[in-house]
Formats: sequence, C-alpha cells, structure tokens
Amino acid sequence: MSQTGLFPLRLPAVDRRLWALAWPLMLTNLTVPLLGLVDTAVLGHLDQPDYLGAVAIGANLFTLLYWTFGFMRMGTTGLAAQAYGRRDDFEQTALLVRSLVLALTIGGLLILLHQPLIRLGLWLMNPSPEVTELARDYAAIRIWSAPAVLCQYTLVGWLIGTQYPRGPMLMLIAANTLNILLDLLFVTVLGWYSNGVALATVAAEYTASGLGFWLVLRRVPAGQRLGRALLGRLADYRRILQVNRYILVRTVTLLLVLAFFTAQGARQGDVVLAANAVLITFLMVISNGLDGFANAAEAMVGERVGQGDRDGFYTVCRSALRWTLWGSVLFTVVFVAAGPWLISLLTSIDSVRHTAWHYLPWLWCLPLAAMGGFLLDGIFIGATRTREMQNTMLFSALVVFLPLWWLTTDWGNHGLWFALIGLMLARAGSMAWLFHRHHQNETWFT
Repeated sequence: MSQTGLFPLRLPAVDRRLWALAWPLMLTNLTVPLLGLVDTAVLGHLDQPDYLGAVAIGANLFTLLYWTFGFMRMGTTGLAAQAYGRRDDFEQTALLVRSLVLALTIGGLLILLHQPLIRLGLWLMNPSPEVTELARDYAAIRIWSAPAVLCQYTLVGWLIGTQYPRGPMLMLIAANTLNILLDLLFVTVLGWYSNGVALATVAAEYTASGLGFWLVLRRVPAGQRLGRALLGRLADYRRILQVNRYILVRTVTLLLVLAFFTAQGARQGDVVLAANAVLITFLMVISNGLDGFANAAEAMVGERVGQGDRDGFYTVCRSALRWTLWGSVLFTVVFVAAGPWLISLLTSIDSVRHTAWHYLPWLWCLPLAAMGGFLLDGIFIGATRTREMQNTMLFSALVVFLPLWWLTTDWGNHGLWFALIGLMLARAGSMAWLFHRHHQNETWFT
C-alpha cells in the first residue's frame, strides 16, 4: 500500500505532526463529554428522571448561551495560527490581550442579564413544570462561570493557534477531574443533586481559566509588555468582532438547532427527553473526539495560509481527512458493538434505558454523517473562511433540517433524529462543494 494512501504503513512527516498536535487535543476534547457522562451517570441512577432532565435542559441552555460566543475560541485559533505562521510576535500577543478583554466584558454582561436570558431559554425549551423549577435553580448557579468560560475559550484558542496543544490538555483534564470529584461529593454524598452538578461545574471552569492564564504567560513571546499598544483602540476590537461575526451566526444557528431538538424531545415527555440526553451525550463524545483532528488542522492550515504555502495546505487537508475518516469508522464500530452496554452505564432507570435502546440505530449513523462537517470546520477556521461556514450552516438548518423534521413529524422522535442526520450530511456536502470550488478557482489564498 502506498505511504500516502488511506492508511499509510509509515507515517509521512505531515501526518506525524498532525498527530503530535491532535492527540493532546483529542484527549482534551474527550474530557469534555466525559464530564457530561459523569453528570448523566450520577443523576441517571437516582430514583426519578427529573434531575437528569433538569441538567439536560440547563446544560443545553448554557451550551446555547456560551457557544453563542464560541468565536472567542475558533476565531482566536485561526488568527493566532496565521500570525504564528508569519512569526509576528506582536500580533500574537495583541490578539491574546484584546480577546481576553472582550471575554471578560461579555462574561460580565451575561451575569448582569442572566435572569431574562434564563427565562427566555426555559420558555423556548418548554420542559415540564417539575423540570423547569430544577433547571432554573441549576442555571442561576451556572451563570456565574460566564467570565471564566469565555476567557477559557480565548486561552484555548490562542494555545492551539500557536501550536501548544498540551496547554489545553492540562487545563481541561485538571478542571474536569476536579469537576468529577465535586460531582460525586455534592450529589452522592451531600445530596445537592442538580444544584451540586452546577456548583461543581462553576468551580471547574474557574480552575481551568486560572491554569490557562499561567500557561499562556509562559508562552507569550519575549519582549512584549502590556501597554497601550497591546490593548489597542476601539477600532481594533471592532475588527476582531467583524472578523468573527460569521462564526457567531453559524454557531447560534447550530445551537438553536440543538435547542430545538431538545425542546421537541421534551414535548414528547420527560422519559424521551432523558433518553435523548443520554444519546446526545454520545454525540458530544463523537464531536469532541473527531475535533482533535479538526483542531490540529486549524493550527496547521492557519500556519500554511500565513506562510502562503499552497502545497503544504493541501497536504495538511489530505492528512486530516484520512485520520478523521478512520476515527469515525472506529466510533461507529464501538457504538454498534457496545451501544446498549454504554447506555446502561449512564442510567439505571428502566424506562429511560429502554427508550434510548429503541433509538440507538440513529447513533450508529452519526459518526460518518458528521465527520465531514467537523473536519471542514477546522479547515475553514484555519483559513478564516468564516462567511462560508455561516452560509452552509444556514442552508443546512433552514433548507434541510427544518423541512425534514416537519415532513416526518408523524415519526415522532425518529423523525427528529432523521432530521439531525440530514443536517450533518447537508453541512458536509455543502462545505465540500465550497472546498472544491476554492480549489478549482485557486482562491484559498486570496
């Protein structure tokens, strides 16, 4: 078999570098759904599904709220990677400082405005009254992590862009280890249930941010002193926001789809809501696992764009595609072989477990359906082609997901999952078409 084939016998240099970046990021990313798995497992073994449903609703609400500002991570990575490729020390440091100022400002505003935001989110998701009350208490605690979460996004994005993937790994492993230990203490020992899960998460987010600041201070290029030049002017912050506005729209669209998915599950009862929460946890495992290759591609693609290296750009894309494909095949095999057992690990509530088993075949389809969108997101972020990311997501949500859901409402929860798979395939197909068009027209570097 050729060394440049799907599964090379001896890894080429670019594959080795991709793996050097990807494995810490993959391990980092997998700790995120691991935390969700522990939250689900701790609450899933209680006597009633209300607490699990409350955390599912609350966690989705904060995923929607915080990842509205996910450009703090994604945009920072692409811009930092290009500055790193140009070896522009001042631009790397200025981007970091200005992005952190934005993160702290936005985080403070979210705390000030949290009551109407939480009310709106719970109204949109429309859970049962029992779950609503628990979810409101959970959200009132989780909101205090906002500044830490947004700073964490910026720090992780900058560390990935400057090709230090072990930094995010250390941050999130330490924080999630603390979170898991506090989950066990607050829920199983102290009996604080969903509120205990929220408190554990807040403590973990501030731990991750503190460690991240320490790691970044050790990586900032020598000779850069904090001053007016690094802080910049109002126009510099506007430029950062303008560059990232397309990522904002793209992210909000995706998160509204996931919130809509959760809300439609809630309308079918607390048991379906809890079963979907279990299965969506595995989607997060798939996403965060495959994102290791996508995040590595962001850093390497951004570096190649910063250097103007066309051949290197396409070599990185081919390498990332190879390994993302193999990763998605591995996930599929695991879920087909061990899906029922994995579900049983997360919940002992018979009704939730049997309902999740019923919809398990949709989970088998997710890795291969979603892999293209995950990988191409990384490539487009590294090349700062964020407008295309926005447009393909809007197309996939409005032209594919919503019509598929509406046409299959008689299928119940099966129709909901069918529409989600359609969204994943539409994202992959539309972004692949744009990638091919840029390649034909030689516009990746314009």
